[in-house]
Order: sequence, then structure tokens, then C-alpha cells
Amino acid sequence: MKLLTSVREGAWPTVAGYGLFVALLTGGYYYNITFVQLGLLDLGTRHVGLTRAGVSTWMAVLAVVTFLVAVVVGVTMDRQGWSRDLPVKLRLLFGVVVVQLLLTAVAPFVRTVPAFGGWILAASLSMGVGFPVTFAMTIDFVPVRDRGYVAAGATALTYFLANALPLEWRIETFTVVVLAAMLPAVVVMGVLVSREFAFLDELATQHETFGRGRFCRPHSVGTWSLTFWTAVVLMFGVFFVDSLGFLRIIETPALLLSSWQSPDPGTRLAIGGVHVLGALIGGVLYTNLNRRWLFLLVFGFFAFTHLLYTFELRVAGLFPALADGPSPLNPLMYAAAVSFYTTLNFALWPDLSTPETVGTHSALGVGFAGFFATFLSTAVALSLDSADVGLLSHLNLVNALALLLFVGLVVLLYVGRLLTLARARTDSRGGESSRG
Repeated sequence: MKLLTSVREGAWPTVAGYGLFVALLTGGYYYNITFVQLGLLDLGTRHVGLTRAGVSTWMAVLAVVTFLVAVVVGVTMDRQGWSRDLPVKLRLLFGVVVVQLLLTAVAPFVRTVPAFGGWILAASLSMGVGFPVTFAMTIDFVPVRDRGYVAAGATALTYFLANALPLEWRIETFTVVVLAAMLPAVVVMGVLVSREFAFLDELATQHETFGRGRFCRPHSVGTWSLTFWTAVVLMFGVFFVDSLGFLRIIETPALLLSSWQSPDPGTRLAIGGVHVLGALIGGVLYTNLNRRWLFLLVFGFFAFTHLLYTFELRVAGLFPALADGPSPLNPLMYAAAVSFYTTLNFALWPDLSTPETVGTHSALGVGFAGFFATFLSTAVALSLDSADVGLLSHLNLVNALALLLFVGLVVLLYVGRLLTLARARTDSRGGESSRG
């Protein structure tokens, strides 16, 4: 790891950059997966009085507006040169954190639909700015060689905190925890953007060395290239499959109370520990495999995980006497799969970018493949629920999608290999003809 070399050489500004980036990525993602995805559902249904379908509609608005704002901000950053300007990115992110601090503080007091809608729009604007800015900081803080490991560290820390802390999934509880984390973050960032620091000046030049991503060597990946949009589509599929399955699982009390909301702290700690293990494995594999094999492993992992859930449900239906409550293996496998693909998502977009494209690529990758896919699958899940689709049928659909993506990717890899061999054979024959 480059980090170990930096420690041995006493390059402490670079080491500080690692820590700052992990803290920023962890804080942002924790806010998203807890306060936004879980807290707003509780706020909308319990305080505002909306139905789950009504909350889903507003969450769709959140996803669309966030995505559009992220694209505008990402493109602007690249065109104005802000993607290569660390002080500008820090000031933008400071503004985002201040706005989100205020939104977090007022959230428990929202009681009407117009106020809820206004909160959603304000949150969309802040997150739309925060996504491309945060991911664009990768080129300032993290060498290409270490991006998989740094992404694994942020993933492990985020999910361990989200699972290990004994939280109720209520807006009031999320508010207290998030405010406790954000208040010192606002103070630290306020100091960083209001004064000049020598270590920040040094970090601001690192994009010249760290800027070109792993998959942009030797040739850059264009925004409208097949390579980039293949990654977007595949990651969209990952987020869609994950959310479609997870939303139904957490709506099933027996599955939820035996795992993520278990009254036993040991169960939650075990899930958090597996999240850490899955993230570390994901970091190692990301560093050593190409993106095709990484996506193949993700889809295969999810297909196997949902197969475990459906197998258990079938056995319980056919042989009730053998059913002894939900298996603890299922949520553990799910946790490992989620950590694996989150690590991939954190590292992928900067590695498909250069300093001239990192803002746009991060906005499209995270905004469309992540946010938009998540809330589209939310709408589909609610539609299936309103159509009285049973748990087993729902998970069968999720598993079929995961297997379809897995098999489809295998076929594409096979066809691509055949085309490569055919082109090589054609070139070889052409060379022999020219020599003759």
C-alpha cells in the first residue's frame, strides 16, 4: 500500500488526506443510508401522515432532483476547473454540510406535506452538490494503487456503525446521532476553509499524480464511451437488485427482528463484523481484478444470497416442522454482498475518470446508477406489495434478475473473448498476406 510508504517516509500531509477522505465518505454515506433512506420513511408515515406509497413518490422526487442537480454540478465542476481545485471543493462541501446540519435539526418538527416536500427539495439540492464534490476529492487524497483499500475502509466503518449502534429506526433517534457527528465536522471544516494550511496546499497538488484513474490507463475513458456506460448500466443493475430485495426483507418482521433490528446486540455486532470482512475482501479483489470479474462476482453473490432466502422459505412451506426461525446465515451473506459492491461503487467512478472528467463521471455514476436505481426499485417494490405479491414470489423475482444479470455478463464476456480472438486471427492473416 502507498499509505505504508507515506508513513515510513513521514509524508504526513498525504496520510492526513487519507483520514480526511475516509471521514468525509463515511459521514456522507452513513447520512444517506440511515437518515435519508430509513429516517424519512418514518418521518413521512408517522409524523406527516403519508402512506408508504406517498412517501415513495416524494423519495422518487428526491432521487430525480438529486440526480439532475448532481449532473449540473459535476459538469460545471469539470468545465470550470473546480474538479482540480481542492480549496473550491472544500468550500462547496462545507456549504453542503451546513445545509444538511440545519435540515437534520428541523426534520423531526416537519408535520405537513408542503413542509415535507420543501425539506425533500432542499435535501436534494445539498446531496446533488455533495456527491460529485466528495467523489472528486478522491484525486486529491487517494493514490490509484490504494483506492480499493480506502473504499473498503469507508465501507467497513459506515456499515459497522449503522449495524452495531443500538438504534431504533425513528427520525428522532437518527437526528440525535447525526447531529452529534455533524456538529464537530462543521467546526473542523469551517476551520479548514477559513484559514490557510501548508498541508492543504500540498494536498491540492496531488491530483497531478493521483488524477488519472486505474481504468484510464493508457487511454482515457470518455463520458459517452461504451466502457463508461456499460459500467453505469451494470452498477444500476446492482443497486436495483439490492434495493428490490432488501426493501421486502425489512418489511417482513420475522426477517428484520432476527437480523438488522434484532434485540440481541450480538446479532447486530455479527452483521457489522461481516460487513467489515466483506468490505476488506472487496478491497483486495478490487485491487487485483478487472471490472468485468468484479461485476460478475457481485451478481453471483446476490443471486446466491437470495437463493438462500428462497430456499429457506420453500423448506418452511413444505416442512413446517423443520422450520426453526430465520437462518442467521442469510443476513450475514447479504451483509457481505452489500459491502462488496459498495466498495466497488466507491472506487469505480474516480478510476474511470481523469481530473477533467471526475465531476461528470461521479455525478452520472452515483446519481443515476446509485440514487436513481435505488428509488426506482423502491417504486417497483411498493407496486408488487400493493398487488399482493407474496414474499417468496418477490424474492424469486429478485433472484431471477440477479441470475439474469450474472448469466448475461458471462455471455458478454464469452462473446467479447470470441471477437477478440477473431480480430487477432484476422490481423495475423493480414500480416502474413502483406509479407507474402
